This record gives sequence, structure tokens and C-alpha cells, in this order.
Amino acid sequence: MAGPLAMAAPRAARPARTAGGPGRIAVIGGGPGGLYAAALLKRLDPAREVTVWERNAPSDTFGFGVVLSDETLGGIRDADPVVYEALRRELVRWDDIDVVHRGHRTTSTGHGFAALGRRRLLEILHARCAELGVRLRFRTEAPPAAALAASHDLVVAADGVHSRTREAHAGHFRPTITTHRCRYIWLAADFPFEAFRFETAETEHGVMQLHAYPFSADSSTVIVEMREEVWRAAGFHELDEAESTARCAKIFAEALGGRELRSHHSAWTAFRTVVNERWSYGNTVLIGDAAHTAHFSIGSGTKLAVEDALALATQLTEHGTGSGADTEHRTLTEALAAYEAERRPVVASTQRAAAASLRWFEELAGHVDRPPRRFAFDLLTRSRRVTHANLRLRDPAFTTAVEDDFGCPPGTPPMFTPFRLRGLTLRNRVVVSPMDMYAAEDGVPGDFHLVHLGARALGGAGLVMTEMVCVSPEGRITPGCAGLWTDEQADAWARITAFVHAQAPGTALGVQLGHSGRKGSTRRMWEGIDQPLPEGNWPLVAASPLPYRAGVNQTPRSLDRAGLAAVREEFTAAARRAARCDFDLLELHCAHGYLLSGFLSPLTNHRTDAYGGTLDGRLRFPLEVFDAVREVWPEDRPMTVRVSATDWAEGGTSAEDALAVARAFAAHGADAIDVSTGQVVPDERPEYGRSYQTPYADRIRNAIGVPVVAVGAISSWDDVNSLLLAGRADLCALARPHLYDPHWTLHAAAEQGYEGPAAPWPAPYRAGSRPPPTGRRE
Repeated sequence: MAGPLAMAAPRAARPARTAGGPGRIAVIGGGPGGLYAAALLKRLDPAREVTVWERNAPSDTFGFGVVLSDETLGGIRDADPVVYEALRRELVRWDDIDVVHRGHRTTSTGHGFAALGRRRLLEILHARCAELGVRLRFRTEAPPAAALAASHDLVVAADGVHSRTREAHAGHFRPTITTHRCRYIWLAADFPFEAFRFETAETEHGVMQLHAYPFSADSSTVIVEMREEVWRAAGFHELDEAESTARCAKIFAEALGGRELRSHHSAWTAFRTVVNERWSYGNTVLIGDAAHTAHFSIGSGTKLAVEDALALATQLTEHGTGSGADTEHRTLTEALAAYEAERRPVVASTQRAAAASLRWFEELAGHVDRPPRRFAFDLLTRSRRVTHANLRLRDPAFTTAVEDDFGCPPGTPPMFTPFRLRGLTLRNRVVVSPMDMYAAEDGVPGDFHLVHLGARALGGAGLVMTEMVCVSPEGRITPGCAGLWTDEQADAWARITAFVHAQAPGTALGVQLGHSGRKGSTRRMWEGIDQPLPEGNWPLVAASPLPYRAGVNQTPRSLDRAGLAAVREEFTAAARRAARCDFDLLELHCAHGYLLSGFLSPLTNHRTDAYGGTLDGRLRFPLEVFDAVREVWPEDRPMTVRVSATDWAEGGTSAEDALAVARAFAAHGADAIDVSTGQVVPDERPEYGRSYQTPYADRIRNAIGVPVVAVGAISSWDDVNSLLLAGRADLCALARPHLYDPHWTLHAAAEQGYEGPAAPWPAPYRAGSRPPPTGRRE
């Protein structure tokens, strides 16, 4: 493939470069992002020659209204007051969100929206471009990007989600395009809604969703969305544009007051998320939907495109002071790199929020059974950008009502309400997640474990979990793993439980029992995670003879009937010892690719006997172990099961598999499902982000009705309160925050002004229950 310089024409073919950056600029695409970029670049340097190619007519547009944030408007005001003033005069502003569900309308206020018609936005930008001297070529296909790049200093590709520029240079931009599971259509109503309105329609074909908002004094955008299978069952795939429009108006007649909807080149489509590894190639740069997309449910498309234009213009100006061919190329390359470095983190954050919102609507059918206010709170917090604390500031009355529905006593945050599992009542909803310490000697926990677990018990959490405690020497992950296969180990654990119960009364201590399976006989994490020991390795067993990493980790022996029976007995013997140690709760580790997890996943279980094949077969041995442990574990003490709800790998555990696994354990007596993900195969591709695993807990909780523990990058007490109030979890487990701060729960109480019984400070620590004074800062 030709390098960046190969795209550039000889210097003599171009006009001289100006002090403000490239002198001859081509913009492909006349949407808001392309037009605003053209206007800014021309305004910043009137000597530039800027041309916009747009294949549609000036009046053609797709969609109806555009929502802009105050932050985006502030950037426009600073960059071009003329455009800002023209927009300001057109904007419709409102504060409320109405959520209509099963006949109940719940209103939340304090949100602050500003919108205008997309056509009017384009007219304003057309006028500004014309005023500044930008050449606008409507009804004209742009020449290929490579041709423009040869004759221009800069090519700005603002040609949308179906970008031909991106496609032509896909080998360099390296796009990933994901098509999602819902169909949607953009329509309009000839009246203004009073607020941003979300409404569900539970039809005989499935759940449908309306998104609507005003964009002028007499018009509103209306988007109708539903799962692909619902769309087909309802027959929309057989209807033309007019028929679809009329059908949508009939379904949402109450919201529309019986009025009609109108369309304009409206078609049902599936949303596509666009991600590019690179945003520039030589002197060609992507902006807006050509570079990235974010689901319309968080109103970000035009916002991101306009902000891209602002950042690009700024960086071109800041890097536009060189002279000479080499310097010209270098400064442009630096400017485009700086533009991408500035925008990529912002876009990535927005795309994570948009992905969470998109998935929420894809799974809408799993949310509709929530009571009206909880449903509204769940919807409002779906992207994780709006939280409990944020809503309390925006709309304290609404938030208090949701807390009352949840059962929060006055002045009590949701996380400090009790929760009962069998005979155990946890005083709050915070769990110290199991964290392997690799600090045991011959499986015996020592002083380190006493201090580690004791400190976190004193720190206020309702439940403190041990690391994975191994049921046999061969079941260890590393030589430093703790165990419960000897009485000496049990005595050491009993010392720890006695300390916790005596010094941190009210804190429950849970033990997690597990077997490493094919992931055993490795070095401690800080010595080389998942790397085999340099010496002293022990033989491994697993569901199937598959090494964790081929050529790196050893090949395990497939367990035969005798081996299965022996491992099952190891679990029951460890459970008996755990009961004698006085642990309050026992968790069976069936996640993360360890032995029992290895039976559950089709990627790691290739057996052809009764313990493999179908999911029922793959479940057989983990359920046998669960039943054996439950039989010897005291009846009044709860048992939980940790599962990996997805393997993050093609062909692995599906969403339906995860539900079936959770349903099976619940039917066998599991009191809660601890919902984790991944770590089953080394080539996984997790979608990391804040609270990224909680949608899996949410789905299991609300599809099956079993209590769940949510885990995975839950880092703040605001996250915990939000997840609980939304009905996505019953308990929240946090790991790294408790490594950073053993008193995380007590500090969360102090920061929220809570001093009730769910977070008592130990008597020796009470003097530290308020932050110490700091030096005065002038």
C-alpha cells in the first residue's frame, strides 16, 4: 500500500500553504459536521480555498430534529459567534423527560435539552459558508478521495456512516462495523411534545419503543424502534414508507393524541456502530459518522460531528506555522495526530455510553416488568452517565420517590439497606469481591490473610469474600493459593473467621471454593500471569484435554468417572471444613475458565459422554458438585454460584446459555448468582468499561427472578446506588476499590452523610469517621 506521501500531488500543483494551515481544502459531505468544518476553516483563514461536495439537494435531509448539549453550544459560541447567535434564535429548550409505561407517566426534570430542526441547522450553516466564501457544490458526487488528496492540501471526509472514503481506504482506516438487533425509523409529528418522551407499547408481536422530542414550536421528532424479530412479526418488512408511517401512528396513537405522523425518505434501518483504528491517512481525515457512530438514544451524532470539526480546526491552526514541503507535511501529520489524540478518548467514552444505552433498548422486553418509577429510573440511568447522585441533584423529588419505592428509610442510601439470603441478613449491599492474594504457604492462610480480610471486614462491607480457596493441592492456580484440603488449613481459616465475627460484628465472611482445572500450576500473578512454573509443576485435570494456551501451558488430563467422583468428594470435604470454620456463606466458583467453568463452556468442553455435548450435559458435573456441597453445607447458610455469563469469544457461552445455567443452579438451591464474565479462553475480546459486566447480571436477575451479585469495574458508591435502585442487582461486589481503600464502605457512608446501623465505625476508629482537616487553600 502506498504511504501517506504517495497521496499528495507535487508541491508545484498546489497553492502556497497559508500560516493558518492547509490552503486548499476539500470537504466530502454536506451534513452538519462537514459544513461546520468548512465554515470554521474558512473563517480562521479567509485565504483558504474550501469546497464542499454534497450529492443531495440543499433541502434534502434525513431525520428531523437535532439535539445539542450546552457544552457543544458553548464551543460553537467561542469558535463562531455568528453561527451561535443564529442557532440560539432557533433553539427549543426544555428540562423534562416523560417515561410512559403501562399507562403511567413518570416525569423527571432538570435535564436541560436544546434542539432545532435539522433542515434549519443546515440552512444556517449553508448561509454561513456562503457568507464566508466556501464553495458549496450540491447535487454533485465528490471525486474519489484519492483524487482530491492529490489536488488538495487536506481532505475532510464527512461522508457519513456509509462513508465511501472510509471504504476506499479500509485497509488503512481499518474500520469495524457492527450491525445491531433493532430496527428503527425516523418520523415527525406536527406538534411539539412537552418533554423528551419515551414510551413502550407491549403488542401481540412484542415490545416497541417510541423516542420523541420537540425541535420547533410546531414539530417533534418521533423515532420508533423494536427488535428485528418483533419488526418482522408485526409485518413492517412488507410495508412501504406510507404504510409504516400510518402503522406507527396507530400503535402510538395515545402519545400522538390521535394525530398523524409524517415521513421524509424514511426507511427502517438497523443501527451500525462504526469504529476505526485510524482516523487519518496522509492528508485525508475522517470526522463525524465516517469516523465513529454512537446510538441515537443518547443524542450524540451531530454533537460528535460538530465537536470533531471544532477540534480539527483548532489543531490545524495550532500546527499550521511551518514552511517548505517537508515541514508542511510534518505539521499536517502532527495536526491530524493531535486531532485524533484529543477526540478519540471523548468518542470512546461516548461510544461506551451509547453501547450501554443501545443494549438496554435491545433488551427492553426484560425491563418492562419493573414498577413504573423503577422502570423510569432504570431507563434514565441506562447509559451510566446519569446516576443516582446526578439525578438527586437534578430532580430530588423524583429520586426520593424511587428510593421510597425501593424501601430506603429516610436518609438511607440504597446501598445501606439490608438484604437477606436464606438465614443470613447482610446489613448492607456491599461485597468485597474474591481476590486471589497468592500469599499462602502450602495452602495455609497466615497473618497476611488475617490482616487483609480483617481490615476489609472492619471497613464496613456487608459481606467479605475470601479468595478462591482450592479443594486440593492439584486444584491450586499457583503455589501461593490458599486451600481447605487439610485440618491445618481449616484451623487457620477458623482463626480468621473468629477475628471477623468478634471484631467486626455484623460483617459476614464468605468462602469461595474452587478448583483451577486447566489453568493451574502457574506462577504468581506478578511473576507472570498464566505462565507455567519454571519447575515443580503438578499434573492438571479438566473437562477436556485442551491446554489454556497451546504450546505454553501443559495439556490437562480429561477427568474420567473415577476422577469426577474424586473431585466431587474434594469439594464436599472442603465444604465440611468451611462449615466448621464458621463461614457465613459459601460460593461455588464456576467461572473464569477454572475446572467447573471448563465443563460449562462449549469452548473448553469437547466431551462426547454424558458430561459434554448439549448444555444439559455440560451442566451435569457442576450441578453434581453443587448438590453434593449443598447437602453438607448447613441448611440455614446460603450458597451462591459465580458464573461467566459470556466467554467474550465466538462460539462460547451464549446469552441463552447463561440464563439456562443460572436457572439450573437456582432450581438446585442457589440463593444468588454471582455474575461475572470471561477469563475462559485467552483470545477473549471483552468490552471493558465502567460497570461493563452488570448488563449480564441485570438480564439474569430479571429473566429468572433470582438474586444476583453484580461485579466488574463498579468503582463508586454512586454506581452501587444506581445499580440497586434500577433493579439491575441485589448486591454489588467490588475488588480493586477495596485494595485501594480497605475502609471503602465506611468512607462511602461518610461521604453521603450516613451514620446509621448499616455502616458502624469500629469503636477504636470512630475518631476517624470524619475527614481530617487539611491545610487552608487561598
